[in-house]
Amino acid sequence: MAKVPLVALFLAVSSSPSASFLPPATSTWHPSPTRQSQLDMSTGSSSVTPKRSVRDRSPEEAISLLRDITQAAFDAGPRAAPSRTLQAYIAITRTLQDFSPFQPLLNGRRAENFSAPVALRKLFERLGATYIKLGQFVASSPSLFPKEYVLEFQKCLDSTEPLEWNAVKSIIEREIGPISKNFKSIDTTPLASASIAQVHSAELKTGEEVVIKVQKPRIDELLKADLNFIYVASRLLEFVQPDFERTSLSAVAGDIKNSMLEELDFEKEANNIEEFRDFLCSQGFDDVATAPRVYRSLTTKRVLTMERLRGVSMVDAESIASITEDPESVIITALNTWTSSVMNMPWFHADVHSGNLLVLDDGRVGFIDFGMVGRVGEKTFKAVSELSTSMALGDYEGMAEALLNMGATDENVDVQKFGRDIEQVMKDIAKVQPDIAAVGVSGDGTVQAAISFDEDEITNMLLKIVAVTENNGLKLPREFGLLVKQSLYFDRYLKILAPGVDVMSDKRMLVLEAGVSKVEANVQ
Repeated sequence: MAKVPLVALFLAVSSSPSASFLPPATSTWHPSPTRQSQLDMSTGSSSVTPKRSVRDRSPEEAISLLRDITQAAFDAGPRAAPSRTLQAYIAITRTLQDFSPFQPLLNGRRAENFSAPVALRKLFERLGATYIKLGQFVASSPSLFPKEYVLEFQKCLDSTEPLEWNAVKSIIEREIGPISKNFKSIDTTPLASASIAQVHSAELKTGEEVVIKVQKPRIDELLKADLNFIYVASRLLEFVQPDFERTSLSAVAGDIKNSMLEELDFEKEANNIEEFRDFLCSQGFDDVATAPRVYRSLTTKRVLTMERLRGVSMVDAESIASITEDPESVIITALNTWTSSVMNMPWFHADVHSGNLLVLDDGRVGFIDFGMVGRVGEKTFKAVSELSTSMALGDYEGMAEALLNMGATDENVDVQKFGRDIEQVMKDIAKVQPDIAAVGVSGDGTVQAAISFDEDEITNMLLKIVAVTENNGLKLPREFGLLVKQSLYFDRYLKILAPGVDVMSDKRMLVLEAGVSKVEANVQ
């Protein structure tokens, strides 16, 4: 079978003290008592629960809903609703114009063919910060949203017009004091400007190069208003139509709300960075990998000051070759470090795309942007360890059973068919190769080429995995999708920097040794 980082991750997790193994796989899946009762209901072995309506709601449920609405209105504040109503009107009007048959009469442009995912993505971009972040959540959650929306929201751009320097300066000085006291200089042109914050490079009085992440004004009010509206709307929908509770709509909305509001607190991101740096030291990775140093005295909930790491993207093979004579060791180090963090930390970096994983000028691997992290629950962790044993043995039915133990289903599942579908997906993943494109001709006539991969390819592979599980009546948790997506990123980096390396047998993959030993013992 394909020796991809997915296998490496699961093998490593299986060696963790929290992991445990299933007995040898069989072709019959035995559900838990709770799940069995659900199956009985779906197959008619017990009476079917009648559909509920809003009339069946108890006074306590009504009071709970009113309490949530009142709390949401209080959190949003009095100023948010009027401004958001106006912005929503403008955004909806402009989006409708894009698809209007009268478009040529309005501005001379031909109307676009209507597509619900495209229309929604455009609307989200025009509605601003909250909905851009929501679009990114959709793009990173193929286990929750339809394929066509996941693919379209990959295009959701989190890039906005930068704030004027005077506005940024006032925020910095209000949060951490006079600029002249702490900084020798600050570049007034931002390195980046996104929906929630913009980033400026600077130099401290002591000479260190830093970057300053500055939260945009009133963004907290905006997000609270929008997210509370989304949450209340989902609660109302479930209250009026109780059958919607089966979709956990309000629970998903609540998770989105909590995760996005966490991003507003830069002190939490600072904590994540420092925890990761501590992890690197404790595991002996600090000589080969790093994360930015946080300057706590210059960091608040709205301003984050951290070391500037200078390096190149993990997909820039040509630049990496000029930094180190052994590009293979760089990607092995990155994979070792990240996989070990999944095993040993309460959370993992959940966005290791090529912009957040750098090869530094001194050859170390640099991890940046810790705003998005994932947490693996006990149930998922246990199922991943079960999955690792079957994957290492090439037991696809065993993999199917492990996934069934991880996800939620109310259907009878054909484990043998599910196993065959998984086998096909694993073979498809192994076939994908990076793109090689000619980029120029040198003076001696040699064609120069660049190696890269398409971001959509990562998403498409993940969508294939999700499609296989859904086609077999299974819904997997979001954190599993996040884990798999990061593993697919590493698969691409390996194919670019170390195409001949088999991570399953390479002695440099230290974190796999315990997992391989356990699998071999299990086979015997």
